[in-house]
Amino acid sequence: MLIFKSISVIIFILVSGCALSPEESGTKEEVVEPVKIAEPKEKAHTKEVKTAIDPDVMYMLMAAELAGQRGQYAIALEGYMEVAKRVKDPQFAERAAKIAMYMKDGNKTDEAVSLWLKQDNGNSTARKIAALSALRTGNKKIAAEHLTTLLKSDPAGFENTALELANVLQRDGRANFMSEVLDDVASKNPGQAGVYFVQSLLALELKNNAFAESKIRQVLSIQPDWDKALVLQAQIAVFSGDLNKAKALLKTADLKYPGNDKFKKLLAQVLIKASDYEAAVEIYQSIVLANPKDAESRIALGLVHLQLNHEEKAEEQFKHLLSEDEWKMQAAFYLGKIEEKREHLEKAMAWFDKVTDGPFVFDAAISSVSFLVKSKQYEKAEERLNLLMGKFPKQKNRLILMQVGIYGQQEKYEKSLKLLTEALVSDPEQRDLLYTRALVAERLNKNDMLEADLKKILLKNPDDAEALNALGYSLLDNAGRYSDAEKYLQHALKLQPNEAVIMDSYGWLLFKQGKLDKALSYLELAYSKQQENEIAAHLAEVLWAFGKKSEAKKIFNESFKKAPLDEYLLDFKKRILSGEE
Repeated sequence: MLIFKSISVIIFILVSGCALSPEESGTKEEVVEPVKIAEPKEKAHTKEVKTAIDPDVMYMLMAAELAGQRGQYAIALEGYMEVAKRVKDPQFAERAAKIAMYMKDGNKTDEAVSLWLKQDNGNSTARKIAALSALRTGNKKIAAEHLTTLLKSDPAGFENTALELANVLQRDGRANFMSEVLDDVASKNPGQAGVYFVQSLLALELKNNAFAESKIRQVLSIQPDWDKALVLQAQIAVFSGDLNKAKALLKTADLKYPGNDKFKKLLAQVLIKASDYEAAVEIYQSIVLANPKDAESRIALGLVHLQLNHEEKAEEQFKHLLSEDEWKMQAAFYLGKIEEKREHLEKAMAWFDKVTDGPFVFDAAISSVSFLVKSKQYEKAEERLNLLMGKFPKQKNRLILMQVGIYGQQEKYEKSLKLLTEALVSDPEQRDLLYTRALVAERLNKNDMLEADLKKILLKNPDDAEALNALGYSLLDNAGRYSDAEKYLQHALKLQPNEAVIMDSYGWLLFKQGKLDKALSYLELAYSKQQENEIAAHLAEVLWAFGKKSEAKKIFNESFKKAPLDEYLLDFKKRILSGEE
């Protein structure tokens, strides 16, 4: 089925998403930039004008600025601090505070911010920095005082302010402390729903769903009609795995506020997560019928139709959007996917080629290449791939792996090896390149390279289950390495005990060791989870060894009908079944 790419299964409100971006943040740790020294305003007092142009002050400013340009931030900081004490202009205290933050000097930050607030007590940025400094140093009382001041001065903006600070603390690993401080703020301001709302969001981020639920109930007891809180309550239910509760909450909210499509859209997404696609279609259809210009819902409706294999209905929705500049590229991409599903090569390629801008450009280009490979037009696929190499340099490794895949289908393993080796020169520890080269090396019987590449991956990440499985399985052709193989495969199995391919590898090892009963148990379980050709060949061979020839043939024949050219099945047929014919 087509994977949803344009809509989330569920919209989760996360701290990082709700916080201000670094560019907007007043508390960011920024690169130190020059300060513009402004001339005194005409209305300023005579004494202040005199101080502002005092030669000593001007000298200190120039020295501080020069030190900053040379990276001598400690000297620059002292200079700006001295100027800030002499000149009643908060820009200098602000400058000193930001340099101190850049230097991660908590004491100097506090001193500068204290001076800044004395000169401009209502400055929210100064107050945020003061709160952040107290939060970072673990001063709960001072942090709570600053946050309370911010809450009282701007109740509507408190949510963003608190989340902005929480976002910084989360990177510092101190998000739990932020929640503790908010408890103090909440106790002093019991009627402020925004404080409880932020606490709920933070608790959700910290995976404390029960606490998040208790706080959102407090929010709704104060503001029962707050749509964001109602949405968050449903999202908490989703995070807790209670989709029925989420659906019930959203249905109630939708009945109460029928004009608010936010509840309908979230309900549809919860239904999608619950695999109730038909019900989701009904909701999106009602939204689009009421508001034909709601392109986002139309895209969603088209995607759900695709999930249900209603290609014509999906096509109808996407074609509606071709005249919409914001959506036409995405619509063209999915129209191409529909034609690809129908195996209409020319039509699919025509749609993909219309995607010339926006986030779907690369996916459309890759889809074109994949379709050409599928139809064995390797030369055309490589031509397109070469063009993409220059157009999408950041996707270089992905494109290289795709080229390796094209070579692999043509059994050009030497070319694959050369391409991967060249790529690894500039990126020697890139995991996917190393793993793929190991697989290619196995094809060329370069076992030393295979083992070296997989061990290099494991040196960096000893718990890479895929690499552990590949390395363990690769050693099964050498009876002298069975103990090594067992070590790697048991580790992989411990990490991913329900992974069919790892069960298959371990079962095959047990077979090689002569432990037939255990081998059969693992291989049957692996095959029940994934009817993959290699697993089928292994299971058939173990069944054959048990004398269960009819069962072995049955499993072989079922797989062979689907994949008559599979190398593992052909090997089984040649080694085991040839004597039976």
